Amino acid sequence: MNNVVQGLQLMPISYYISFCSILFVIGMIGVLIKRNALVIFMSIELMLNSINLLLAAFSVYHNDPAGQILVIFIMVVAAAEVAVGLSILVVTYRKNNSIDVNLLNQLKG
Repeated sequence: MNNVVQGLQLMPISYYISFCSILFVIGMIGVLIKRNALVIFMSIELMLNSINLLLAAFSVYHNDPAGQILVIFIMVVAAAEVAVGLSILVVTYRKNNSIDVNLLNQLKG
């Protein structure tokens, strides 16, 4: 286990920052461009996971386990977000036979 921590600390933190920034931008582009609700949810999950990876890297870099505990809480919030989002998608699909986000206005009323 100690070798893993030493291996993570050998890699410069700038590599983690650049990799996580690229993942976050890909997720943000997916949210802004795509109209399919499943792709939007996957893009949001990609953004959350890039933040989790960066938070875990900073936690190991500074030898502070508090960041890793925060990662677990973020994963719990992401799981709740997926459960609520997928239930909304199921209702939309049952009503319209489509999961296009433009049809979510019809859920009012």
